[in-house]
Amino acid sequence: MSKKNARRAQAGSGTATLEAPADNPRRPCSCGSGRRYKACHGSADAADLIVPRPFAGLQAETELIALREFVPSATTELTLRDGVVQTPDQAEAAEADAQSRRVLLTTVLPGAAAALTRADGTVLLGMQVQTHSGDLSRDVVAALEWALTAGPSQVLSVVGRATEGPRLQDVLVDGPLEVTVHDDFSWWLEQPAEPGSEVAASLERANQAILPTKRVADRPGAYWVDAGDRAHLRWVRPEDEAPLMAALARLAAADELGLGEGSRYVGSFRAHGRLVPVWDLDRDAHPSEWDAPALAFEERLQRALASDEPLTDAERRARDGILGRQFTLR
Repeated sequence: MSKKNARRAQAGSGTATLEAPADNPRRPCSCGSGRRYKACHGSADAADLIVPRPFAGLQAETELIALREFVPSATTELTLRDGVVQTPDQAEAAEADAQSRRVLLTTVLPGAAAALTRADGTVLLGMQVQTHSGDLSRDVVAALEWALTAGPSQVLSVVGRATEGPRLQDVLVDGPLEVTVHDDFSWWLEQPAEPGSEVAASLERANQAILPTKRVADRPGAYWVDAGDRAHLRWVRPEDEAPLMAALARLAAADELGLGEGSRYVGSFRAHGRLVPVWDLDRDAHPSEWDAPALAFEERLQRALASDEPLTDAERRARDGILGRQFTLR
């Protein structure tokens, strides 16, 4: 199926934007916070409110979190639905233009910009930006809407702090993302930089700061990173935290939480409503050597998730120990 046909086939399956309930602003806000709309995204300080799971409902949620939080250099092409531009006086022309333009979601752009347009019309959107509101999903789409109506070779440094408008859930054809991890930032440039130029020097500085990163077992949200003195596996998990913690506790009590020789489970962190387990790995092992152990761990994890037996005393102690090694990213 072509991308355009796929967009049309999915056109009615989106998540509603965060707007006031038509008949009662006292109803729960659609961002999922549990607060009433008038006290949440209908309040005066709505731009500062945190949407706990900005990418909830998207198949690519774990990948989006990884790109936002810890993957240094990566790109993925987005497939947009028809009619994503909502500006009335520009909608018709912009919609026709949008469907013929490439849109690349990236980890970070030069200067941590929110978006830029290339001379050929390609749109690049940055996930790791200078400033953001409490809803990262809406911020990305605000940058997208700017880019789809901007001229070639333009840069949007920051987005405004809007409290209304579409989100990624509203404009994407939902599905997995094909992420390409890059060894450097040469994809920033449309043509090679002149040797010795300021652009070349800036690119070299950015490249020197990259921690080598590879996908593991082609699993969504799972990335190997070389941190210098050691390597890590960071794996954004799609499960809700309570059942995932219980499953990890079962594995820990059975001494099955590691990835085999040369690995050690060190803890986890929360990011945008999902849990990210982390392992230390033998830095001398090639990243691909962890593919099979990661897949074997996922099999064990799925079996543990399927269990509905109460946790044993040993498993509860293991869960308490795991909980003691958690922190939350904001």
